[in-house]
Parts: sequence; structure tokens; C-alpha cells
Amino acid sequence: MNKLPNFRSAAVLLDHARHTMRFYHPRAIDPAGGLYHYFKDDGTVYDAAHRHLVSSTRFVFTYAMAYRHFQDPAYLDGLRHALRFVREAHRDPSGNGYAWMLDGDKVEDGTQHAYGQAFVLLAYAHAAMAGLDEARPWIAETFELMEQRFWSPADGLYADEASQDWSVLSSYRGQNANMHACEALQAAWQATGERRYLERAYTIADNITRRQAQRCGGLVWEHYDTQWQPDWRFNIDDPENLFRPWGYQPGHFTEWAKLLVQLEARGQGVLDQDQTRDLGWLLPTAEKLFTVAVEKGWDQEYGGLCYSLAPDLAICDFHKYFWVQAESAAAAAMLAQRTGKAEYWDWYQRLWAYSWTHFVDHEHGAWFRILDRENRKLSDEKSPAGKVDYHTMGACYDIVKVLEEGGHD
Repeated sequence: MNKLPNFRSAAVLLDHARHTMRFYHPRAIDPAGGLYHYFKDDGTVYDAAHRHLVSSTRFVFTYAMAYRHFQDPAYLDGLRHALRFVREAHRDPSGNGYAWMLDGDKVEDGTQHAYGQAFVLLAYAHAAMAGLDEARPWIAETFELMEQRFWSPADGLYADEASQDWSVLSSYRGQNANMHACEALQAAWQATGERRYLERAYTIADNITRRQAQRCGGLVWEHYDTQWQPDWRFNIDDPENLFRPWGYQPGHFTEWAKLLVQLEARGQGVLDQDQTRDLGWLLPTAEKLFTVAVEKGWDQEYGGLCYSLAPDLAICDFHKYFWVQAESAAAAAMLAQRTGKAEYWDWYQRLWAYSWTHFVDHEHGAWFRILDRENRKLSDEKSPAGKVDYHTMGACYDIVKVLEEGGHD
């Protein structure tokens, strides 16, 4: 490995985002509609027909952000192409939901997921911020759909899953869908300036990272029953479940840390006008979550943040996932800027050095998805459904904003 670049240079991070984007564009574009979702390490498409709502919506995000930063018209075309597919292929013609998975032009799984609809909201918000005004009314439309179908005023949180026709609401409750709803609602506020989105983001953050955390040792557990009591055994036999893994997730601790710092900054002068919304808890909660993640989740022998912690905070899954490292680096940069504490820059450098050495594919582009404890790839599948490097490029853009505001290159 050659000498590491300067990870506190905005130019370095933007170049890396461009390099990652080149892995996907233009090879991901399916002329028949939408984008391909399954790529080998070298970019070979290994399933051209199957589509997942999470990938479809995240492609909208990656193209929107690439266009906003690099102003390449090809990215704007890609954004329109990706947005059209979400709207015309995933969305139920009645407007009453979005298909979770498609096989060609057929609905393979029509289950309604709050997690997926949070990403629909995120996609529409970012499309609007990139200049596609047709997406603006779809922000409110999606919010109202989630409001009608998933929101529980009594719980102050979203339910998780329903049948395709909405006749059955699952008893499962989860923090992951709510976390990404908090992210999407902040984007909706950025796109529209409508206070209600930021207020809802605050409510979710408060209820997950304070109320629910109080029920779970002060930390964010993933799984709950209908009454929002922790379910300590859910998926204990399926710890690598893609969207609902068992255990505490260090990557979700740091992702929440990032969202809380963003919410504090965005809420000043907006949310704090309402005396019922105190912003003072956001930063200490972010710091606590980040500190536990890195102190308990870092692999002292092989480097990298591990995937899962057991309830006693011992590492129970030593696999290294790409998104955990990327989101943690973004959180470290935000906390470093916000607090002025050098320890966060130290973690930032450590996370980037590890990721650059083990996760970044310097030959073909993008990041490898998952490594074992000793940092060996598990397969040659770089980007199966759900990945699209939304986390890695998104982290770069988040960090660039921090560096530019802090007067760095």
C-alpha cells in the first residue's frame, strides 16, 4: 500500500467519491429502465433482472449528490432515470405503497416496509435538491403515506412492516426504520424548509436514543415488540440478517451520532423556539454512542469496527462491514468539528487508514462489502442489492461539508 492520502483534504474525498461513482456509472444504467443492482468486484452484472427498493432509492441519492457536487449532465440524466424507475416500477399505481422487490416487471415481494419508504422520502428530497422540481410534491405525498400507514402518535415512532394490501401490520417494531426516517426527514426539511419534517426527526431521535435507550442499558437496541419493549432474542439465530441483525450495532451507534449532531445544528433557531424541544441532550448523547461504539467495537488485533455486540457489549460478530467504517468516519469528523476534541480526529484518521487499506478497491472502484475478522473478502460480490455505495459516497460528502466549514482544503 502506498502512502495514505490526506483524509482531511476535501479534494481527496471528492476525488474518492468520483472514483466510486465511476464504478457504477454508466455500467449500472439499464436502458430498459432503472439500474442494475448486482455487481461483482470487477463491475460484472450478475443479476440483470432483480430490483430492490433500497437500491433503487439509494441510486437516486447517489446520482443526485454526484450531480450537485460535480455538475456532470450525465449524472443528472442518471438521476432522472433512477427517479423514474422508483416512481413507475416500484410505486403501486394506486399510490398506496412501494414494492419491496421486483423480478423484471413483476412484483416479487410487495411487502410494505417503513424502512423502504424512508428511503423513498430520502430519494424524493435529494432529487428535489438536485433541481428536479417534479419530485417536490412527492415529498409530502410520501410523508403522508407513512403518516397514515406506519406512524403511531402514542408511541412517537413508526411501525415497521405491513402486508402488501396493508391488511396486516406486523407486531415487530425496529429502530432501523426509524433511524433512516430521521435521516430522510432531515433531508425533507432541507429540501422544503417545512418545519414539520424537522420536528418529526427530533421526535424520533428523542424517542429512540433517549426513551428507548433507557429501556436497553442506555444504548440503542435494534428490536422491539408491539409495546416497544426490547426483544432481546429476535434474530438471535440469524445474526447476519441484512436489515434486522441481532445485537447492538456499533455502526448504528455512530450513524445515530452523526444524525444527532446534524439535528442539533439544523434545529438551532428552528426547533429551539419551542420550549418543549431542548437541544442540549443531542451532543452528549451523540458522544456517548460514538464512544461506546469505538471502545467496544474496535478490533484491537486486526483493526476495523466489528459488526455486532452482545447485550453485555462483548463482540459477537467480528465481521467488518463497509458501511460501518464509512458512517463512523463521518460521525468522527462531525464530532471533531463540533467539540474541538482531538480524539475524534484520531478516530477519524484510524477509520480512514483502515478502510483505505482494506475496503477500498483501488483498481476497480467502490468498496468491498464485507470482510472477515482478518480482513479477507468473503466473496467476489462487491455490490449486491441494497449497497450501491450510498454509505461511502454519502460519508465523503458529509465530511467534505465539515472540512469546508472548518476551513480545511
